[in-house]
Amino acid sequence: MKKVILISSIFFLLVLTTFIKNETKEIEKKIFLKKENIRELKAKHDLVLLDYNYLGSPKKLVKLREELFDDEFINYRLDEIQKIIFFNDKVLFQTDNLK
Repeated sequence: MKKVILISSIFFLLVLTTFIKNETKEIEKKIFLKKENIRELKAKHDLVLLDYNYLGSPKKLVKLREELFDDEFINYRLDEIQKIIFFNDKVLFQTDNLK
């Protein structure tokens, strides 16, 4: 009778160990996926924060334009631009002046 109890206990422990090991693997996979998602979101957050800090508001853009460029700028609406031409390190916009 003691042998049967011992053998059944060992068998039960082996089955329990296998179950726990499989569950642990599944939990580790989920943790890994969550960490990867967090890493990707942090990278996106850093890019958004960079964009916000340097180009976040029109006031900052106007201030940077005034500080960095001496040329006079012309404002175009997006629907006014028909063609963008790159010529001698300059960017030219062909617009529809009939509107």
